Amino acid sequence: MLLFKIFMVLTAFSMPIDTDNSLERPSVSGVISDATTGETLIYANVYIRGSQSGTTSTSSGFYSFTNLEAKTYVFQFTYVGYTPVEREVTLEPGQRLRLDIQLTPSNLLLEEVVVRADANREEARNIGTAQVTTQLIRDLPAVLQAAVFRSVQLLPGVKAASDFSSGLYVRGGGPDQTLILLDRTTVYNPSHFFGFFSTFNPDAIKDVRLYKGGYPAEFGGRLGSVLDIYNKDGNRMETKGVVSLGMLSSRAMIEGPYTRGSYMLAVRRSTIEPLLAALRGSVDTVPDKFYFYDINGKLNFDLNQNNRLSFSFYGGEDNVNFPFGDDLEFNLKYGNRTFSSNWTSIHSDRLFTTVTATASQYFNEPEFSFGGTTFERNNTIWDYSLKVDAEWMANDKHTLKAGVWSGDMNLELIDRFDNSESLRSIINTQYLNAYIQDEYKITPRFKVNAGARLSYFSKGDYLRVEPRLTLEYSPDPALRLQAAYGRYNQFLTLITSEAFSGFDVWLTTDKGVPPSWGDQFVMGAKVYPVQGYNIEAEVYYRTMKDLFELDPRLPDAAGVDYAELFRFGDGYAYGFELMLEKSSGRLNGFIGYTWGVTRRRFQGYNKDRFFPPKYDRTHDVNIVANYMLSRKWKSTAVFSFATGQAFTEVLGRTEISDPFGIGTTTPVTVGRVNASRLPDYHRLDVGLTRSGQIFRDKKTEFQIQIINLYSRRNIWFYQFDLDENPAVRSEVPLLPILPTLSYTVYF
Repeated sequence: MLLFKIFMVLTAFSMPIDTDNSLERPSVSGVISDATTGETLIYANVYIRGSQSGTTSTSSGFYSFTNLEAKTYVFQFTYVGYTPVEREVTLEPGQRLRLDIQLTPSNLLLEEVVVRADANREEARNIGTAQVTTQLIRDLPAVLQAAVFRSVQLLPGVKAASDFSSGLYVRGGGPDQTLILLDRTTVYNPSHFFGFFSTFNPDAIKDVRLYKGGYPAEFGGRLGSVLDIYNKDGNRMETKGVVSLGMLSSRAMIEGPYTRGSYMLAVRRSTIEPLLAALRGSVDTVPDKFYFYDINGKLNFDLNQNNRLSFSFYGGEDNVNFPFGDDLEFNLKYGNRTFSSNWTSIHSDRLFTTVTATASQYFNEPEFSFGGTTFERNNTIWDYSLKVDAEWMANDKHTLKAGVWSGDMNLELIDRFDNSESLRSIINTQYLNAYIQDEYKITPRFKVNAGARLSYFSKGDYLRVEPRLTLEYSPDPALRLQAAYGRYNQFLTLITSEAFSGFDVWLTTDKGVPPSWGDQFVMGAKVYPVQGYNIEAEVYYRTMKDLFELDPRLPDAAGVDYAELFRFGDGYAYGFELMLEKSSGRLNGFIGYTWGVTRRRFQGYNKDRFFPPKYDRTHDVNIVANYMLSRKWKSTAVFSFATGQAFTEVLGRTEISDPFGIGTTTPVTVGRVNASRLPDYHRLDVGLTRSGQIFRDKKTEFQIQIINLYSRRNIWFYQFDLDENPAVRSEVPLLPILPTLSYTVYF
C-alpha cells in the first residue's frame, strides 16, 4: 500500500506547472537506440547546438527537454563509438514532439577506434564514475577467459588482491563494500572458478558502470561503491549470434526480434574437463569432477510506444570434487540465480517511471568426508524485492528523481557433523529504502545534485538517514571541476577468503551489532584539451565506522550470543587517482595511476592500533594500449605495477620456562600486524586479434594472448615452517607465463 501511494504521488508530478506560461511551452522527448540492433543506449548525450543546454538518456534510453521556446532548434545526439546525428526541428507553442533517434555504430577500423570514452560523454564524466565497454573486456588479455571484473580492476582506485581473485577492492574497501547489480538485482557472489573470474558473460552484457564513491541518493546499501551492470535487450532488427571456443570455457549467444519485442539468450560452460582427464593419474590433487556454467536470458515485450515489460534471468553454478588420498574427499557446489521483471513507462514528456521486481539466490554447499566422517554445510540467501523509481523533468533547471526499494531477505546457515546438526542460523529480515534527489542547473555552468536516502533494516530495528551532495562547475566546455559528499550505511558483512570465494557467508546487523557507516569526500577535475584526449584526476577521503566482522579469535560459535560473534572497529582511506586517456586513432588506450592508503583498527587487536589490511597498496599503475596493425590485425598490451601487499612477518620462536613445572613452551613470535611488504608486483600481458570471415558473410575473430609475457614470479604469499623453524619461509608464486587461444564466430 505504501508503494502504491508513493507511485500515485509521483505520477501526479506529470502535471505541468503553470508557471511562465509553461503549458504553452513546447517540449521534445524520445528514446535513443542503436540503429543496427534496436538496443536502447544508456546515458547517450543530447545537446542543443549553439547553447549550453544538454541532457543524457536514462538507463532505458529516454531523454527529454521541457520548457523550450517556439522556434527552430538543432539537436545533436552523440554516444561513444557511434556516428553523431543532428536533427533540426521547428516547434510550435504547446507542441509535445516525440523524437526517437537511432544512432549508427562508427567504423571501428583504421579511421577511429574508441576504447572507453570521449569528450562528448556526460554521465561517465560525473565524479567517481567510470565505464568499461564490452569491446574492451573482450580485447584485453585475460587468463583463459574474458572477464568483466578483471577489466574493472584496471581502473584507477580499483585494486586486485591477486592473480587468482576477481574481488573488487575499491578506494580502500573490501569486496563486501561494493554493491553489485545485474539488471537492478543484487548479486551476492559474482565469481567462477574459485574466484578466478566473474560470473558475467561479456556476450550478454550491454553496459558496465562503476560508481567508485560519492554516488547519488538513488544507490545505497554499501559503504563504498556500486557496480551497475545491464544485460543486452536483444537485437530488434534481425537474428544474430556468436559462438566462441576457448581453452577454459566456451560460450554461445543468440538474440533477435519477435512480433512484440526482442529476446537474448547466452550460455557458457567450462571445457577444461578433457585436460583434467589427461592429467588425472599423473598429477596429484587433480579433481575427479569440475565444471561450471552460466546462462543469461532476457525477454522484452512492448505493450505500446510508451510502455515496455522486460524479464531477465541469470543462473550459474560451480561443481567440484577433490580427492585427497584414500580417506579424504572434498565436494563443493556454489552459485547464484537471479530474476527480475521491469516495467518502464513514459507517462509524459516530463515523467518517466520504472517498476522492478527482483529475486536473488546465492548458495554454497561444501562437504568434507574423512574416514567415513562427514562435515556438510548448507548456506543460502534468498532476497526478494520490489522497487519503484520515477524521474520528473520539472523544467529546464530541475530534474527530480525519487524512489522506494523494499525487500525481504532470508539467510540460512546449517552445519552438520557426522550426520548430526551442529549449527543452525536462520536470519529473516526486511528492508525499506526511499530516496529523493534534485539536479538543479543553477546556471549553464554550475549545477548541484542534492538528495537524501532513508534506510530501514528490521533486524535490529535500525533507521538511518543519508544525505548526498554533488557540485559541478564548468568554467570552460573542456574543464569540469567537481566535488561530492555522501553518508553511507551497510547492514551486511561478508566472511570470505581472498584465496577462495566458494565459502562466502553473509551476516547481518542485529541487537548489539549496529550497521557500519561512513562519510565520503571527493574532489575532482576533468580536462579535455583536444578531441580524443582526456585527463581526469580525483582525490578522496572516506571514513568507516562501526565495522563488524566475525571475530577470528572465537574458538567455537556454538552457544555464543550473536553480538559476541563479532569484533568491532573503524577505519579510513584516502588517495589520489589520475587517468590519462587517448580514446581515438590507431593507437589508443589509457594510463591509470592510484596513490592510496587504507587502515583498520579493531578493539583488543594489535594493541588497538591502526594497521593496513592485506590489500593495501600504496602505488598502483595500469597501462592499457591498443594498436590497429592493419584492417585485420589488432594488438593489445596491458602492463600492471603495484606495491607489494602487506603481511605479518614471522620472526621465530620464544622459549619460555614453566616456573611450576619442568618443561618449556616455544610460542611463535611475529612482528607488527601487516607491517611487512611482499616484493613489488608487475606483469605484462599481450594479445593479438585477427578478424576474418567464413562462409562469405560470417565474421570471425582468432585471439592469441600471452599472460605474464616475461614470466615475472610475483609472490602470492609466504609459507612459514611453523613446525621446525618459523624463520624459514618458502614463496608461493602467482601465475607464470601462460598462453591462451580462442576462436569466435559471429553470425
